[in-house]
Amino acid sequence: MTSRARPGWIGDRGDPVRVLLLRHGQTAMSAAGVFSGRSDPELTDLGQEQARRAASYLASRQDAGEGIDRIICSPLTRTRQTADAAARVLGLDVETDGNLIETDFGRWEGLTFDEVHRRWPEEHAAWVADTCVPTLGGESMSQVEQRCSTLVGGLESTGTVLLVSHVSPIKAILRDALQVPSTMYSTLHLDLAGLSVAEFYPGHSMVREVNDTHYLR
Repeated sequence: MTSRARPGWIGDRGDPVRVLLLRHGQTAMSAAGVFSGRSDPELTDLGQEQARRAASYLASRQDAGEGIDRIICSPLTRTRQTADAAARVLGLDVETDGNLIETDFGRWEGLTFDEVHRRWPEEHAAWVADTCVPTLGGESMSQVEQRCSTLVGGLESTGTVLLVSHVSPIKAILRDALQVPSTMYSTLHLDLAGLSVAEFYPGHSMVREVNDTHYLR
C-alpha cells in the first residue's frame, strides 16, 4: 500500500489534502522543445502510450489503497486526453479547472528556448530571474502560483486528488509544498507523464514523490 504516514518531525497535524500531480504526455510541440502554453495540440501516439502507462500505474496504486476520489485537469486537450486515460481505469469523472492551465507565454509561444533568448535576451533573463516578471505579452510565474494556490486551497480538507496539468503549474504547487526559492523553476526537471505527490496539512506541507517515471520504461 502507498505510504500515508504523517510527517514525523511535527507530530499529528490531522489528515492532509493529498495531491497527485501528473504531467500530460508528449505532443508535437513538446517533442520540438518549444514554448507550449495556450496552444492546444493533441497527444502524439507516444503521448497517448505514456498516458496509458501512467493510468495503469495509477490503477495499481488505487488498488493498493491510494484513495483517489477526484480527477481535475487543465482544460487543454493534451491534459484532458491524459486525464481521460486515468479516468477510464479509475472509474472517475474528469473535472476541468482553468487554474491548472499552462503559463501564457505570449509572444514566445511556439519558439524554442534558445530562439527566445537570442531575440529577447534581457526580457528572457528577467523572466528567469524574477517570478513577478511576465513573459513578453503573457503571464508571470507569480500569477501561475496564485491561481494554483487558489485551486489547492479550495480542495476538501481531506482526500486524495489527481491533478493533471503542465510543467509550470506542477512546479508552482511543488514549490509551495517545499517552501523553497524560485530558483527551483530552473533547477527541477519534470518529464512528460511524470508523477509527483504532495500533501498539504494545516500549516505544513510535504513532498513525498517527485517526477516518478519508472512506469514509462
